[in-house]
Amino acid sequence: MLNPQEQFKIIKRGAVEILLEEELLQKLKRSYDTKTPLKIKTGFDPTAPDIHLGHTVLLEKMRQFQDLGHEAVFLIGDFTGMIGDPTGRSEIRKPLTKDDVLKNAETYKVQIFKILDKDKTQIVFNSEWLEKVTAVEFIKLQARLTVARMLEREDFKQRFANHNPIGIHEFIYPLLQGYDSVVLKTDIEIGGTDQRFNLLMGRELQQEYGQEPQALVIMPLLEGLGGVNKMSKSLGNYIGITEQPKDMFGKIMSISDELMIKYYELLSHISIDELTAIKTGIKDGSVHPKNAKEALALEIVEKYKGKEASIKAKEEFEHIFKDKGLPDDIPVFKLKWEDKEMWLPKIMKLSGIVNSTGEGIRLIKQGGVSVNREKWDNPDKKLPAGEYLLKAGKRKFLKIINV
Repeated sequence: MLNPQEQFKIIKRGAVEILLEEELLQKLKRSYDTKTPLKIKTGFDPTAPDIHLGHTVLLEKMRQFQDLGHEAVFLIGDFTGMIGDPTGRSEIRKPLTKDDVLKNAETYKVQIFKILDKDKTQIVFNSEWLEKVTAVEFIKLQARLTVARMLEREDFKQRFANHNPIGIHEFIYPLLQGYDSVVLKTDIEIGGTDQRFNLLMGRELQQEYGQEPQALVIMPLLEGLGGVNKMSKSLGNYIGITEQPKDMFGKIMSISDELMIKYYELLSHISIDELTAIKTGIKDGSVHPKNAKEALALEIVEKYKGKEASIKAKEEFEHIFKDKGLPDDIPVFKLKWEDKEMWLPKIMKLSGIVNSTGEGIRLIKQGGVSVNREKWDNPDKKLPAGEYLLKAGKRKFLKIINV
């Protein structure tokens, strides 16, 4: 096991904040001296079936703790998932059914082990203890917090000021997340910046219950493809870890040079010295950003899909973007034409190349659609019945066949 200072240097990489640094160092020192691993917790509410790279920021940090010899507890919030985390919401979140939550949880159990060491990971579901809490215990738990304290949260404060409803169950959510730390006797919890209030709640409740408060490692939210908003499936700016290798590779190559450095810091396994060398090299011109981005894309795709798939994805990317070629496996869409002509955004939606006609219109207006390699710039224009090669965005190709 590395000494506490060396461990701290690794843990601090990419973190926005550590609360409190002195406490974390003390915990690491005690663990080192007694040869007792610390209990590290992170968790997700299974609100969606797939994990994307934004989720993996916390998992990568947890893997670092595992490699340093500590115990990882991955919490699946199957109970809290049915309440819905109010963090950052301007309105009440629609709750999920138990069937939805359990179905999503099963996919999480598989996907997390693409990063975490299965033999060193304990998976727990918070329904194991939260479903057993009695009404009396629940009221006592609520008595440990005031409405005034809850309204310190920026999202609640804004909703209250704007006369937007706040459900009582939403006040309960941070309490339950904090209580998870009490039950598990967590030494350290890892979470995103949007979870800061909830993470602090764990510290407060642990102290209320006579436990040593957990240290917090707070990680940044990973921006999605546009580099502005956090990565989100609902915004369409995500890179899913179950996507095809070529799609993952192409999406990573599309990010900005500035965002690439952040992806390296949070998602790559290269050493701190190697990362510093890349930053310095890009600054002095000895490292080309495109080469660095290719290396990052290869590493990430290999992590989830294997080395052979990553190399093939790179070759196909070069074939399409350098040689102006076409993918080897363009999907075919058999279309029964409704008339002699059809509206292209409707065809795009029917084929699944976009999620809605509105998305198709936006893509056409942005110059991101071509038909038979000719740019299609009029969203109102109709396409005559026939067979076509359709390209949407930088990476999506489709053969349309008339049936």
